[in-house]
Amino acid sequence: RDEILFKQPENNCYGDCPICCLPLPPKRRKKVLQTCCSTVICDGCCYANKLRKGMNDIKCPFCRHPLPATTAEAKANKMKRVEANDPVAIRQMGVNCCKKGEFDTAFQYLTKAAELGDIVAHYLLSVMHKNGEVGEKDEIKRVYHLEEAAIGGHPEARYELGMIEFGIGMERMDRAIKHWMIGANLGDEQSLTALKLGYPTGFVMKKDLAAALRAYQAAVDGMKSPDREVAAEIAKQENY
Repeated sequence: RDEILFKQPENNCYGDCPICCLPLPPKRRKKVLQTCCSTVICDGCCYANKLRKGMNDIKCPFCRHPLPATTAEAKANKMKRVEANDPVAIRQMGVNCCKKGEFDTAFQYLTKAAELGDIVAHYLLSVMHKNGEVGEKDEIKRVYHLEEAAIGGHPEARYELGMIEFGIGMERMDRAIKHWMIGANLGDEQSLTALKLGYPTGFVMKKDLAAALRAYQAAVDGMKSPDREVAAEIAKQENY
C-alpha cells in the first residue's frame, strides 16, 4: 500500500484545462464547471471566451452549447449529466445536497461518484466521515478516502494525511514529511508551509526544503497564463 501511497502523481487530480492545456489550479474560484458537459474550464479561458464571443452570445468554451440562461436550465443540464453517469455531475449533486444539509442523499451521490473514479468525491467523503455526517465519526474510513484521494493527486488530502501522521507522534514524522513533499510538488501551499515550519526544528532537511520550494514554484508557475492573471484581477475587483 505504501508503495502506491507515496508515489508522486504526475499531476493534481483536477487535470488540465481542455482549452489552454495548462494544469487547472486547486482553488475552486479559479475554474468553472460547465453544466452542459461537466467539463471544468479555467477562469482564464472563460474570460477569453467572453471577449471573443461577446456577452450576448456566450457558449461553452468546450462543447459550444449555449450557456444556461436560468437556474432551472442549469439544473436540467446537470440532471442530464447525472443520468448519463457522469462522475463530476454526480459529485456536484452530492455537494449541493451537503449545502442543504441533506447528508444521507449527499453520501449516496458522493459514494457513487467515487465508485466511478472521481478523486474529489473521495476527499469529500473523508470530510463527511470526519464530521460524523453519515452516522458516527469514523477515522478509519476517513483515512481510507484521504489515501484514495491522495493517490489520485488531491493536494489537500496530502496535507491532511501529513497532519494525521504528525499527530500520531514523532516516530511517524518521516511519513508526514513524505506527504507534504508530494503535496508541495503538486502546488499545495499548506504542505509547503508545514515543511517550512518543520525546518527550524530539524525534522526537515535543508536540501528537502529547497527541493520542495523549487517544485512548488514550478507547479504554481505552470498554472499561470496572461488570461488567468487578467481573470484573477477582475475577480479581485468584483470581490468574487
